[in-house]
Amino acid sequence: MTAQPHTPSPRRDAGDEILTLQEACSLLRVPEGTLRYWRHLGCGPRSFKIGRHVRYWRADLTLWLAEQTNRPQDHH
Repeated sequence: MTAQPHTPSPRRDAGDEILTLQEACSLLRVPEGTLRYWRHLGCGPRSFKIGRHVRYWRADLTLWLAEQTNRPQDHH
């Protein structure tokens, strides 16, 4: 088996920070269960895995929050 060459994502800032699930929850101020559920539904912020551990880029969380702020509200 040959190793895949590593090509860094061009959209990543070298100073961007990888956050754990708990750190992402703290930043978003939501319970861990909520973030896990959003991940399950595919409607939360973008995440990725390192081994068995879920991680988030801080910039993705900030972008997702901005998208939520600009999303039209559903009024009934």
